[in-house]
Amino acid sequence: MKLPAMLLLFIAIAFEIVATTSLKLSEGFTRWLPAVIMIVGYVISLYVFSLSLKEIPLGVAYAIWSGVGTIGTVIVGVLLWHEGLDIWRIIGIVLIVSGVLVLNLLSKTAVH
Repeated sequence: MKLPAMLLLFIAIAFEIVATTSLKLSEGFTRWLPAVIMIVGYVISLYVFSLSLKEIPLGVAYAIWSGVGTIGTVIVGVLLWHEGLDIWRIIGIVLIVSGVLVLNLLSKTAVH
């Protein structure tokens, strides 16, 4: 069964968020288990991302991947490390979401 490209993209994003979280947990590669999880997570993320590119234009896919990945890592940072969430961070997230929506809903190159 062939997974839809957008589902593949969101699977790639999930692995990227896990990998980025593990990067912080590795404490500069001094903790081996998070470092291994980070490496495996990035490899899987990039592989699955490449599969999604068979149907989604690169610019659209990368904007979604980086935007949603950024939002996901901000959420993880707030929840796990109690990083601040001020008005400027919220505005930045809203702008990222707005950009992704414009690319997906208004662009003629988006996957529909």
